[in-house]
Amino acid sequence: MSKIYPSNPVPTAAGIGLRSQHIGEMLSRRPSAGWLEVHAENYMGGSAAVDALERLRENYPLSVHGVGLSLGSSSGLDGDHLERMRKLCLRFQPGLVSEHLAWSAADGAYLNDLLPLRYDAEALAIVSANVSRLQDTLQRRVYIENLSAYVAFEDSTMTEAEFLVELVRLTGCGLLLDINNVHVSACNLGFDSKAFIDQLPACAIGEIHLAGHAINEVEGDIVLIDDHGSRVPPAVWSLYAHAIRKIGPRPTLIEWDTDVPALDVLLGEAMWADMLAQSIAFEDRMLAERPTPQSTRFEGMILPLRADNRTGPMPALAALATIKPSVFANHSGARRVGHAL
Repeated sequence: MSKIYPSNPVPTAAGIGLRSQHIGEMLSRRPSAGWLEVHAENYMGGSAAVDALERLRENYPLSVHGVGLSLGSSSGLDGDHLERMRKLCLRFQPGLVSEHLAWSAADGAYLNDLLPLRYDAEALAIVSANVSRLQDTLQRRVYIENLSAYVAFEDSTMTEAEFLVELVRLTGCGLLLDINNVHVSACNLGFDSKAFIDQLPACAIGEIHLAGHAINEVEGDIVLIDDHGSRVPPAVWSLYAHAIRKIGPRPTLIEWDTDVPALDVLLGEAMWADMLAQSIAFEDRMLAERPTPQSTRFEGMILPLRADNRTGPMPALAALATIKPSVFANHSGARRVGHAL
């Protein structure tokens, strides 16, 4: 009989996505990492990877991230898939469980892509029913991730952010805020990325994702591709800083799925996320302790102000926090790739 682990909450720190290339090194080194996240579909059967995850689960809090439930499917959730998800969560007792605001299955056919929804009342009813069934089955709150998009439905009656707000209200679900997805979609579809984040209910956001993306030129226009194949770029770090100033620190994941680098590169990116969050928390403490008229926040500038600098941010981090969004964040020339489906 498989071991069932006690629940182990995911801490408010940075973790990494567990990739097959790193499993052996993770087992041998047991490096410091706030927590691990795995794709649910990779661990639903029996395999050496599942055995390895059982051993790693002894040392690391775990988040399970689903990529195949297709919450936007009008035919409902696949019962077999849902049952496998339930058994996985029962077995490993992850601190967080998440899925995407997308669809990837129709009429028995499964796609490799996470496709966008039309944001209207009909789609909201479908997704709400699917999310409620998922939460009822798992007997827990599930965190729904915003999508990276390249096209949009012309006849949507609400924005993605408005859709997520309503989804939280109707189902009580949480939100997984993917900062890179916000940036990619904002650049491709032409909306304000900070306004998107500001619109979401802070109390519902229980996890953040960070990743890199590719920048492509298509017929003279810039199109960002969410490939998870590089370091977190400055524009995404800057938007992350905006988010945690707005909502406070959250469990934050470094995702890297293509051209996967050495494990230490992922751990280094996680370290930057932790340091940036600590730097902003330090700034907030300083402002709270010295509420003088001069104690205004320096937009994008964080420097330690007192003698206990050993626990404060590194100068390099202060420099990082000064980074402004790239020109792509407000690139007015990035037109919609497609206007309707």
